[in-house]
Amino acid sequence: MSEVVCTLWGRAGLDRAAQGVLGAGRRLADSTGAALRAIIVGTADDALASGAQAVADRVVVATGPGLEDYNPESYLAALSDLCKAASATVVLLGNDTYAQEIAARLAHRLGGSAAGDAVAVHAEGGKVRVTRGVYGGKATAVIELEKSPAVVWVRARAIEPADAAGRGAGEVERVTPELPATGVKVLERQEESKGGARLEDAQVIVSGGRGLGGPEPFTELQKLADVMHAQMAASRAACDAGWVPASWQVGQTGKKVAPQLYLAIAISGASQHIMGIADSKVICAINRDADAPIFKHCTFGLVEDYQKVIGPLTERLRSAK
Repeated sequence: MSEVVCTLWGRAGLDRAAQGVLGAGRRLADSTGAALRAIIVGTADDALASGAQAVADRVVVATGPGLEDYNPESYLAALSDLCKAASATVVLLGNDTYAQEIAARLAHRLGGSAAGDAVAVHAEGGKVRVTRGVYGGKATAVIELEKSPAVVWVRARAIEPADAAGRGAGEVERVTPELPATGVKVLERQEESKGGARLEDAQVIVSGGRGLGGPEPFTELQKLADVMHAQMAASRAACDAGWVPASWQVGQTGKKVAPQLYLAIAISGASQHIMGIADSKVICAINRDADAPIFKHCTFGLVEDYQKVIGPLTERLRSAK
């Protein structure tokens, strides 16, 4: 029997990306009559294991030497063997740097085809079709993957989680794959203090751009974000300038977000940035350039120098609370 495989990372836990992958996999499996297998690479916490077990027909947890920390060669070797054993027709991954790095290589090893940044995945005529944005999010394309298995990474928050109601617990199998020597060793791991939810999971985001002029204004934006219980983000220009950490970058080459509210401050709104925020429910913009492209995409816009707005807005919100 053919299988749809959802690949999950043990380190990430049951985040929004994992829930979206499981949701896409469950619906695709149901529509094609295939079984759904979840493969967890690395030690899985209770939430991830139980979440996958509630949705998938079978759960495989791959642990052991070489899989404690992310190593593209080890992860690729383990996934390749496990997907072959499952006779996978579709392999779904979440939207993160791990998936983007290994998806195409995994498809090559499996003799299949790859696509990324999917907002929808469905089967038609025996082929897998992927819907994704093109031209900076200005249009939508449907791509049919000719070779099986189809290896696809899906955009976080673009796909709804699966409804696990009425489903039984899937069988859990724990394996220790035999991995080739890679010559790569993680010597040290440093993690930034995020101070809250991941950007991909944030409900409110305050984001700054090149128009801020330097790193100092981000301190003022942080005060506003704290009052709004928001996460901080930035455009690529601000990150490339070294004003803020690269992990704050939102856009085509950064993180794709879908908050309830995205507040863009001094961001012009290039198509690459708009592609990263297209799934936001409400976009608000503050920019002194009335012709800035961001105003074509926002729900509310204010043409003003941010320096005249941020301080009073922060104080007004603080006093209102």
